[in-house]
Amino acid sequence: MTQAGLSQDQLKDAVAAAAIAEVRPQLHRDTVLGIGTGSTANLFIDRLAELRHDFAGAVASSEASAERLRGHGIEVFELNSVGTVPFYIDGADEVNAHLHMIKGGGAALTREKVVAACAETFICIADASKRVERLGAFPLPVEVIPMARSYVARELVKLGADPVYREGVVTDNGNQIIDCYDFMIDDPLAMEVRLNAIVGVVTNGLFAARGADVLLLGTAQGVERLTPA
Repeated sequence: MTQAGLSQDQLKDAVAAAAIAEVRPQLHRDTVLGIGTGSTANLFIDRLAELRHDFAGAVASSEASAERLRGHGIEVFELNSVGTVPFYIDGADEVNAHLHMIKGGGAALTREKVVAACAETFICIADASKRVERLGAFPLPVEVIPMARSYVARELVKLGADPVYREGVVTDNGNQIIDCYDFMIDDPLAMEVRLNAIVGVVTNGLFAARGADVLLLGTAQGVERLTPA
């Protein structure tokens, strides 16, 4: 429990409600929203169901989110047929003052990064435990094509990471995940580029080149609305 007596789930639900308030005035019949993946995004989807007649539908960053959206009667579109979305709403595993993030704990990082790149506004929704001074305490996910896993792991060791294969996990793209432990990141922008340059890497969980535009952070004192420092 938090010091104000709210559980982490209650804080997540509070930021989901704040995100609804953020996007609701901008919804119209043709609006297609970008929707992320994970426990906080799920709470947003559940609340979004009440507005399902006020907008066209959504693009989902994972099959799990797509299934949850359809379960609420919300139409799911292919990104290729939409082009851009006015808002992308998603959680984070860590977020700093610049609204750079580590994402991918749910192994949906590649599709999350693609939808985020197509969004006019990226709204990150997270509870206060996700805010950090320096990224890296949460293991950084790297999505790799299967045949390159060992090679990429060796390259990650050269960069100072302790790479661990996430066994039994196959991404929606048919790839595998390596989690980088003991890998504190001083320059997220530079490291994102460097990791993506390793042959066999599909992408990594650093969202710095395209960070969030708005952070709705659930705290014991209420939801804070933050923009990049």
